[in-house]
Amino acid sequence: FFINKTAIFLLSQTLICLSVTLSLKAWSALQAGGSVLDAVEKGCARCEADQCDGSVGFGGSPDERGETTLDAMIMNGNTMEVGAVGDLRRIKNAIGVARAVMERTDNTLLVGESASVFAENMGFTAEDLTTNKSISIFTQWLKDNCQPNYRKNVSPDPSQYCGPYKPGATLRQKRKRQIDIHAHDTIGMIVIGKDGQVAAGTSTNGANHKVPGRVGDSPIAGAGSYADSTAGGAAATGDGDVMMRFLPSYLAVELMKTGTDPSTACKTSISRIKIHYPGFFGAVICANTTGHYGAACNKVPGFSKFNFVVYNSKTKSPLLQSVDCF
Repeated sequence: FFINKTAIFLLSQTLICLSVTLSLKAWSALQAGGSVLDAVEKGCARCEADQCDGSVGFGGSPDERGETTLDAMIMNGNTMEVGAVGDLRRIKNAIGVARAVMERTDNTLLVGESASVFAENMGFTAEDLTTNKSISIFTQWLKDNCQPNYRKNVSPDPSQYCGPYKPGATLRQKRKRQIDIHAHDTIGMIVIGKDGQVAAGTSTNGANHKVPGRVGDSPIAGAGSYADSTAGGAAATGDGDVMMRFLPSYLAVELMKTGTDPSTACKTSISRIKIHYPGFFGAVICANTTGHYGAACNKVPGFSKFNFVVYNSKTKSPLLQSVDCF
């Protein structure tokens, strides 16, 4: 299952994700005898290479210094093992590094420069993640006085000026969050194998113009995605800084474990966030081990419908689905 305003889900061999192309790549991995983890990795890796929607992979979402960094995670629903990377620099294949963290260490999450050094030691190629497009985005942002940005309670006034910033004299009311439905996307995938094994994964280059060092929800188990072979899987997309506070993917899977249908589980996860942040941008997709699936999204200006892709042994081809936001 992929998320990026589109998703994919595989079951019995089934897959849910956000892209037809990625679903084909993941499905091919399963048909070739690969594991559900192989399918998640290959599907997300394809999106990273293709720079899906500009929100995944190299050359997108430059931070305040103009650098693109990547977040990714993969989860094994049989063993509950997780591998993840955040603020990854110089390495294009973030999902591959995340899997290496899971399979080559006893750790769960590596971040920043140390994660990049680990990747290089594991044989991943160091490359410049900057492109002409990302340079253009960054240059225009500087011309626009660094608007929008994610700073608050600092000096000079971040709503009018660029940094460097220092702490403001007083803590004022929080700034009104500006919603950009193209600034927070993630690719998410849930794969359910023919024997009921569940795997999930995510990959993203984060939020446009983020504060350097920022890590979003995508590499956080239970936030970006979650898998449990006794119940199913879930993945989320949207404003990660808000969504990670509520672990929507974990909540959805736990609800499915008690018998809640996937659509209701997704909607409940979204509703929990709406109580505190009614104007947040986000969506969740869910699939259980019986092959049922669903999705839910919060309705905001410019985002009234969420699209995802389902691929399973019944459809035998990518099937585009959509759900109305509420």
